[in-house]
Amino acid sequence: MPNTFYITTPIYYVNALPHIGNCYTTVVCDVLARYHRALGEDVFFLTGTDENATKVLEVARELGRDPMDFVDEMAAGFQRTWKSLGITYDRFIRTSEIDHINVVQSIFARLRDQGDIYKGVYEGYYCVPDETFWADAQVVKDEDGIARCPNAECGRPVTRVSEENYFFKLSAYGDRLMAYVEAHPDFMAPAFRKNEVLRFIEEGLRDVCVTRKAGGWGIPAPGDPDYVIYVWFDALINYLSGIGYLSDEANFSKWWPAQVQMMAKDIFVRFHCTFWPAMLMALDLPLPERLFGHGFWTADGEKISKSKGNAIDPYDLATELATQSGCHPDIAVDAIRYLLLREIQFGQDGDFRRQSLVTRFNTELANDLGNLLNRTLSLVGKFFDGVLPTPESDSADLAPVICEAHNSATTALNEMRLHDYPSALWTVIDAGNKYINNEAPWNLHKAGNLERCGTVLYNTLDAVRAVAIAACPMMPTAAQAIWEQLGLEGRVIDQPWESAGRSGLLPPGTTVKAGQPVFPRIDPNRKPAPAPAPAQPVEAKPVVEEELVTIDDFKRIHLKVARILTAEPIPKANRLLKMTIDIGEAEPRSLIAGIAEHYKPEELPGKSIIVIANL
Repeated sequence: MPNTFYITTPIYYVNALPHIGNCYTTVVCDVLARYHRALGEDVFFLTGTDENATKVLEVARELGRDPMDFVDEMAAGFQRTWKSLGITYDRFIRTSEIDHINVVQSIFARLRDQGDIYKGVYEGYYCVPDETFWADAQVVKDEDGIARCPNAECGRPVTRVSEENYFFKLSAYGDRLMAYVEAHPDFMAPAFRKNEVLRFIEEGLRDVCVTRKAGGWGIPAPGDPDYVIYVWFDALINYLSGIGYLSDEANFSKWWPAQVQMMAKDIFVRFHCTFWPAMLMALDLPLPERLFGHGFWTADGEKISKSKGNAIDPYDLATELATQSGCHPDIAVDAIRYLLLREIQFGQDGDFRRQSLVTRFNTELANDLGNLLNRTLSLVGKFFDGVLPTPESDSADLAPVICEAHNSATTALNEMRLHDYPSALWTVIDAGNKYINNEAPWNLHKAGNLERCGTVLYNTLDAVRAVAIAACPMMPTAAQAIWEQLGLEGRVIDQPWESAGRSGLLPPGTTVKAGQPVFPRIDPNRKPAPAPAPAQPVEAKPVVEEELVTIDDFKRIHLKVARILTAEPIPKANRLLKMTIDIGEAEPRSLIAGIAEHYKPEELPGKSIIVIANL
């Protein structure tokens, strides 16, 4: 039986659609899931939506929506976003699903029956946006005397609460939890966040309120319909219900405990590293192998969030990048995935800048990787009619760097140093560029040394093959495009991870398939074409205020990014070009565009444009 690897993201509130900040967690988990599949392991990747929060109900009411209809729509939006980002989850769980609700109620009843949950009176504050209870001593009062959430990432007003509720005896598990953390040094990471947890435990754990007064939304407390279960008690249990706890014992036993549970730092200490392990201890279940709390992406120093008005939609960002560069939208997604791993040390905060994305796209993806592939393929086409030559025996010049980079990438992924993973691959790319420049196969060919010329080109493309396999978890679409241009059959995703560390696996005699650049360079000076001049002067007319377009009218327009496949002039039409385009449908579409005065037909294939798909 193969080794198993169970990885989870936190489940996301559905009060707003995903932005680049919470996409970070999901992309990182997807990279790790893909990597472990390449190792030959049996992988289960769980993500989903947290739909029972008070603030979800509030947002639905503000919009005049039925809460269930609202969460259905938002959950579908999350699934669309994950699909557009190439996320390969195995289950998308929703906390409104009946199997999850049954498990939550069963666990609540068990812990109540065994005395870990008891009824008492809660006196303190509650933060609706943060979905967190706070003691009087914890809240911060501003200069106007308004009590605010002590979470530095929130800071919004909190509500005074005094009500009878059910509590979980978190205080009873402090010593046991401390002993476990000290005995398992890799249980929490990074180390500096583990130290935050230890300090939090040392200060003394308080019992946690695990119900709210019923308000028409949430999971009812079993046997007491006046209460609904607190959203964090409910949400954490998804990690168990998502793999069959209490309903499919064989499946649950296969996957639990999880190998990696990933979350942002704001829900690391209080919830995932104290409340969650204590719940598992109370249930006599083993704890996950590793909890990892990564940092925030910020914009101008502030956490990216919808409430701050600085959220960055990943689909819009990919569309913008595809339009600027002319690359396929899925390649633009890969570039974003690359940036998220490459830009900051994993675990730390990092500031998101569009210019960094453009710079890395041009310098690292287009120049370093793309140009190495493009010029080597071009030379194979020019000197060997596009057929990969047979290298000299015992001349695997780049073998040591390929092997070392593979080992470094493997270590980085195993140790959750995800920023070091792309860095390891770029040592091969840098070495490949230096190698081809130093060896100068064009001079070797000119001097008649065809055998050495062929060897240099073979070794260079073999190094690119290794990079394509190793980069696949991070940039799956780009890796496949590179694989196909190398003339290789099948899918790069199906290649075993270890083959990325070996040399000489590129079959000589393969016909390469050089095509459009996988990463077309972004021209910062590119300007949109001016509007065509009218055919003849027209008489000026008085300006008439036009009727505004409503949001409902605008929603009817389906904008899609299309890739131009062919372009040709139309006889006797000076301004028109006929194009065939790919917008992801089974067959290409044809369209006519009045751009002949601004673009030559041969310049257009491979470029991306925005089209109204339902015009």
